[in-house]
Parts: sequence; structure tokens; C-alpha cells
Amino acid sequence: MSLEADLGIFVMSIAAGLIGSLAGVGGGILVIPVLTTFFGVDIRLAVGASIVSVIATSSGAASAYVRDRVTDMRVGMFLELATTTGAVCGALLAAVVAPAFLYLLLGAVVLLSAGMQMSRLAEEFPPQLAASRLALALKLSSSYPDRRLGLEVPYSARRIPLGFVLMWIAGAVSGLLGIGSGVLKVLAMDTAMRLPMKVSSATSNFMIGVTAAASAGIYLGRGDVDPRIAAPVALGVLLGAVIGARLLHHVSNRSVRLIFVPVLIAVGLEMIGRGLGLSI
Repeated sequence: MSLEADLGIFVMSIAAGLIGSLAGVGGGILVIPVLTTFFGVDIRLAVGASIVSVIATSSGAASAYVRDRVTDMRVGMFLELATTTGAVCGALLAAVVAPAFLYLLLGAVVLLSAGMQMSRLAEEFPPQLAASRLALALKLSSSYPDRRLGLEVPYSARRIPLGFVLMWIAGAVSGLLGIGSGVLKVLAMDTAMRLPMKVSSATSNFMIGVTAAASAGIYLGRGDVDPRIAAPVALGVLLGAVIGARLLHHVSNRSVRLIFVPVLIAVGLEMIGRGLGLSI
């Protein structure tokens, strides 16, 4: 690849890391189609670079979010139990379930979720209700400092069993289809558990890094990580993620949701395209 192509990949990766860190979905959703469409990269190498980019996003953004108390570590570790077991089950089912049907189903669900998110664009914080007994028992109530408003915002996880089930499904989908599930993680925390959007995004950034790190060794062992491609992607995404982590403090929850909705639509259309055999 030429120096111009390396520079183009680097610039594209900065944008991917910025959007990925704000929306909590990693940069892979943008990295893979851009690499394959505009730079002619083989899909296997694009996926390998995407895995590296997700780790870079998590390293760059999640550490800052944890330091600034936006990430809910307790919620993240609790829900990782669901995603990891779901991923194992999904990998076991991959041989007997038709991927095309799952892509179509997932695309439809994500597009429906985009519509639900649009109906809540004006919502800054979820309604404040008393913590449930289960939330108190698991200590899934906390607060985060909203620098934009100068407030300490309290919150408590709601509908915890539903959120846990949705996280298991996110893990299973990831294992079945070999895709990242950052979008589904954010949806589970924001829509089902009704955590503030900033907390959902930051906690998802933390979780996707753990998941990606577990699978990166497999891609590396198969030779699907080309350093010439992965290096500018990782550096660009890391820079974008750090910028995104700084920006999150200065934007509203509504703005984060406004960024997340186009990502949802892009993911939904991509999944439907894959299901119909039209993927790039």
C-alpha cells in the first residue's frame, strides 16, 4: 500500500475512533466497510484490523472514562458474565443456525431500536425512580459527574433480569456471526436497564475491549492481522478515542443519543444487506 493510502486509513480511523468512543460501539463498524470499499482491503484483514481497533478504542477511551467515574465498573463486570456465556453458546450454535436468517432478524431489531431511540431524542436523563431490591442487593446504583451541567447525577439499574438476558443475546450474536456487539450492549443498558446514555456508552467501551482482547489472539494466530494495515488503524482509532473521551464531558446525553442513532441505522442496514447476500 502507498503512503497516501496509509495516511487515508489513519485519518479515517481517527473519525472511527471518535464516533466509536462517543457511541460506545468501537470503531469496527466504520473501519471494516471503509477499508474494503475505499482501500480494497481483503475482508479477513479488515476484520483483523477491526479487532485491533476495538482494543485501541477501549484502551484510549475506557481508561479515561473509568478515571472520570463515567464507566460503571460493577455493571460492566456483572453483565460480562452474560456476554461471555452467550458468546460460548453462540459459537457452539454457529454450525446449526443459518447466519442469513440471523442477520435479517438482527437488522430488523436494530432498525426498530433506532426508531425507539429517535422517540427519546429529547430525553436528557431517564426518569429517577427508587432502586429495586435486586439493584440494591447487587449494588447497581451509583452516580456520575456531569461536567457540562455541573451536577452529580444519580442513577440505578432497572429491569436487571431483562438487561442480563439481552446481554446474553448480544454475546450469542457475537459468537454466532463473528461480529462485535457494542450496539446491542448500549441498547441493553440504555433501553432495558435505563442507565444514562453517557454511562451506557462509557461502560460499553469498557466491555467491548475485554471481549475483543479475548478473540484477538485467534485472529493473530490465523494471520488475519496485517501490521501494515492494523498499525495506522490502531493509531488513528486510539487518537480518535482519546478525543472522544474528552468530548463526552462537554456534550449532553441527548447529543450522544443523536450520534448513536445513525450508527444504529448503519448497523441495521449492514446486517440486512449481509442477510440478503449484498454485503461488501
